[in-house]
Amino acid sequence: MSDETKPMRRAALPNKANRREFAIGVAAGLAAAALPLGGVRAQDQPQAWQQAVKKVLGDAKPIEGKLMIDMAEIAENGNTVPFTISVESPMTETDHVKAIHLIATGNPQPGVATFRLSALSGKAAVASRMRLAKTQDVIGIAELSDGRFLMSKRSVKVTIGGCGG
Repeated sequence: MSDETKPMRRAALPNKANRREFAIGVAAGLAAAALPLGGVRAQDQPQAWQQAVKKVLGDAKPIEGKLMIDMAEIAENGNTVPFTISVESPMTETDHVKAIHLIATGNPQPGVATFRLSALSGKAAVASRMRLAKTQDVIGIAELSDGRFLMSKRSVKVTIGGCGG
């Protein structure tokens, strides 16, 4: 047989990929394309308590004052921290507190409570107990009948068994 009549063999090309390698390469490329270009950093995301405040306020600017948060500066047991929140308000039909929101900045679920009030409540004051996971700020927001918001903040140091944590 002459060289011209011999059947041609396929030579194995060194850079030629088989189907499996090709499929793996395509899958890796698609996975890389799905990632965000700049990457989202954790500090770019608002914290849970900031999102809770934004959910209550929207774009409104709260007024400091008129809302009093009465609670101990040092809580020896974070499992039960008593508090009283009161708002200076005439509580009339046209001028009253509609709601009082309580947010704890260090808790995994920052929205502690929402108290709904009306002019018939007579007094804009609530009292209860809450659980605090660690030393943190407690934020009170009062929603008024005219659409304004009042806000106050209180720092609370939580100690475990009175040992200072």
